Amino acid sequence: MEHRMKRIDPNFKDAIGTQDARKRIVLIAGGAGFIGSNLCTRLLAAGDRVICIDNLETGRLENLSDAMANPDFRFFQHDIIKRFSIVGEVDRIYNLACPASPPKYQKDPVHTFLTSVLGSLNLLELADAKSARVLLSSTSEVYGDPDVTPQTESYRGLVNTVGPRACYDEGKRAAETLFYEMHETRGVDVRIARIFNTYGPGMDPEDGRVISNFVVQALQGHDLTVYGTGEQTRSFCYISDMLDALTLLMESETCGTGPINLGNPHEFTINELAELVHIQLPSGGAVVHRDLPRDDPRQRRPDITLAKTLLNWEPKVALSAGLGPTIGYFREELRKIQKPLAEPAAEIAVSK
Repeated sequence: MEHRMKRIDPNFKDAIGTQDARKRIVLIAGGAGFIGSNLCTRLLAAGDRVICIDNLETGRLENLSDAMANPDFRFFQHDIIKRFSIVGEVDRIYNLACPASPPKYQKDPVHTFLTSVLGSLNLLELADAKSARVLLSSTSEVYGDPDVTPQTESYRGLVNTVGPRACYDEGKRAAETLFYEMHETRGVDVRIARIFNTYGPGMDPEDGRVISNFVVQALQGHDLTVYGTGEQTRSFCYISDMLDALTLLMESETCGTGPINLGNPHEFTINELAELVHIQLPSGGAVVHRDLPRDDPRQRRPDITLAKTLLNWEPKVALSAGLGPTIGYFREELRKIQKPLAEPAAEIAVSK
């Protein structure tokens, strides 16, 4: 049975300024998640009005506590796989709605796939109706378990279509196709960001990805769990750098409509990451190894030549520097939920 379209009315009351200028209205789907909530804060501080839509399956309302007090912010609990309309104008749409960590998106793989496909289609239809620009948060997972490094946007990937990660990987690939076709056939103004591993304050302590796992385990004095040999690589981008990249991509008039890699090109093995966490949290336990999950990528490193050239962007925050505020955030989050913590180490000076 087809769902009745939900009507969302933000009911913003325009403040009359000296030039009667209308504030820009930005819709963020998945705005209660890690990147989404940080983006809400960033855009509100820039003077935009923000409409946040999230089904709270993995997003957290506590991420939006500051935003909720802002008169230019509206939150609506809604699942974007169900059609909806917005009353009034919309200028920009960010599609950040989809669980991004394997433990989260594998809980309901069919829903994960539909979020990427039906959710993207619904947002593209809205963008078409509102003449709004829309950005897709795609992912480095479209490259699968790559056999080339670094990965460029022209690399077509090595993805298993019937594995445990396929619901996310193939969902995002299908979403990119929808964005391309809606631009080609209807002229929708689109942007596609292929986001690589991102970390920082605002992550869920139970996110399930490697940085949150290591930091939470170390803070609790537990062993750090490494899957496989630990020689597989990842590239980690701090949240402030990713927000810079996303907003630059959204506002660029010269970047075109093709996908652009956004991430930090400095590559680390999982063992090296564990060592960095131990340096800042020496109270953590030993490293223990478990079997490598099926289809886990052996290497992940973005070629960001396009981002440098078209957006004049590259990351500024080194992993050693970004871990400090990330650890501080997780320490406070664990205290809130009253989980036992190891004694904090003395402050360690780190450079970018």
